[in-house]
This record gives sequence, structure tokens and C-alpha cells, in this order.
Amino acid sequence: MRSKYVTPEIAATIKLARKLGYQYPPIASFFVINQGRIADVMKGRMFPEVAPATALPSGFPTLA
Repeated sequence: MRSKYVTPEIAATIKLARKLGYQYPPIASFFVINQGRIADVMKGRMFPEVAPATALPSGFPTLA
């Protein structure tokens, strides 16, 4: 499945953010996407071949 809103780079960042303990809402808010797209990435329905990013982008929210 491909999306016009989620790119491989965004998918990689989503995977890293979830690995670091981020919940869906701040990730979705940062990328202005539906939380369902995050679930699609995490469940392997979108970009299963993409590895997690090595760093979060600048401006990404910090964990509280």
C-alpha cells in the first residue's frame, strides 16, 4: 500500500519515534497525517521494507 501523504522518509521517522516511545498523536500532529497511517506503517501494511530512521528531524516534539 502506498500513500500520497506518507513517504519512505516519514515511515522511517515513524518507526524510530515509536521505538523511542512516542505515542501516535504527537507523531500524527507533527506530520499532519491521520493516526491510521501510523498504524499502517507499524503493522507493516505500508513500507514494511523501510528501516527506522537514525535520528528524529529537527523540530520533532520531545517526550514529556
